[in-house]
Amino acid sequence: MTATVRPRKAIRSGPAKLFVLDTNVLLHDPMCLFRFEEHDIFLPMIVLEELDAHKKGTTEVARNARQTSRTLDALAGHQGSDISVGLPLNSTGHREAGGKLFFQTQLLNYSLPTSLPQGKADNQILGVVEALRKQHAPREVVLVSKDINMRVKSRALGLGTDDYQNDKTLEDGDLLYAGATALPANFWETHGKTVESWQQGVHTFYRITGPIVPSLLVNQFVYFESPGEPSLYARVTEIRGKTSVFKTLKDYTHLKNSVWGVTTRNREQNFAMNLLMDPEIDFVTLTGTAGTGKTLMALASGLTQVLDDRRYTEIIVTRATVSVGEDIGFLPGTEEEKMGPWMGALDDNLEVLGKTDTSAGEWGRAATAELIRSRIKIKSMNFMRGRTFLNKYVIIDEAQNLTPKQMKTLITRAGPGTKIICMGNLAQIDTPYLTEGSSGLTFAVDKFKGWQHGGHITLARGERSRLADFASEVL
Repeated sequence: MTATVRPRKAIRSGPAKLFVLDTNVLLHDPMCLFRFEEHDIFLPMIVLEELDAHKKGTTEVARNARQTSRTLDALAGHQGSDISVGLPLNSTGHREAGGKLFFQTQLLNYSLPTSLPQGKADNQILGVVEALRKQHAPREVVLVSKDINMRVKSRALGLGTDDYQNDKTLEDGDLLYAGATALPANFWETHGKTVESWQQGVHTFYRITGPIVPSLLVNQFVYFESPGEPSLYARVTEIRGKTSVFKTLKDYTHLKNSVWGVTTRNREQNFAMNLLMDPEIDFVTLTGTAGTGKTLMALASGLTQVLDDRRYTEIIVTRATVSVGEDIGFLPGTEEEKMGPWMGALDDNLEVLGKTDTSAGEWGRAATAELIRSRIKIKSMNFMRGRTFLNKYVIIDEAQNLTPKQMKTLITRAGPGTKIICMGNLAQIDTPYLTEGSSGLTFAVDKFKGWQHGGHITLARGERSRLADFASEVL
């Protein structure tokens, strides 16, 4: 079996590594060529062939393939570029990239186990890595791939390999911003004498100074629960230097404050409802396991603000299906009917909300299922590019299956007066090559934390039924 590799003398020696990129890395992040700092990059010719095969279509993968091809063309066509000695990756203005990009130009024999199909692209890439490792020893040659099986095969052959890490917002999903924090047990003892408080409407405000302030973020929820001490549930509304202002919350656990007949059942749900019902909050992210009430609360607050408060003109619901970006034409009917099979969760929650209209105000009592449906539009993500939503209440469900790039595309659709709610369960990611650390939902939570018009809550407790709760614990 033969493959074309660079002559040894063309690749500079030194401590810098030589990374061989799998096709899926280029398709996942078109800017990955500039993410390897001072290290060099090698592209096997079979990778360019696979890249060419993916460039047609309107999917996210096809767009990334075209963008990567344009980047390679710009590097190769840059004045003074000489492919035979490698293309400087910083020639197009990317200062963080200090290495060079190399392509194949010479044939070289290499051997792989006969059990590996000789014509498969993955195995040809492994052969190139094997040849480069022998040719440029002792320099470290590393295969970078998003394909787990590819990495396993590479390690089985004794080759260096790694996942593409630069797309990860967090290394550990447990480090994700939760949106709420418990105040220390001695909070009132250490801060009670210096706390300044005042009343404004139904809310009480507290001005806090002390060592806890640097660890807080705007719109983060704080709570204090201790036997024999007054409880506190509040949201951080302002941070200036070493001073922070807390604002007490509206209690949505009480029936008199129900939203479309829905009351919250635990502390985190109450935090979430305060975000959903606040007109000053334009972007809300909700994470949590199945049954924590994400969709129900988002729909209930949406219906109240569309039909009762007239704050928004309609609710737009979209969902990141596993085949996001692919053609939905195989399903019958209109765009909304095509999305129907993926919207079972919406129908389930609307059935619940349809039975709670007795305490939802004049509009709620008069609303029929058809009226509610007339104010809810189901949209496919396939046709979101170029759109602008004005005064809409947008719900993005299953957002954990979005890439950061897709998340940016959706959030930037928001026009004046629009509120966007992103919901998902990071433990149920179905999209290939996405993890808890690289999901678009994780990306959005991390980038928007501390923004005065955005908020996040991680919902911890399931509220479906005792059967569902027990099953989640023991199964």
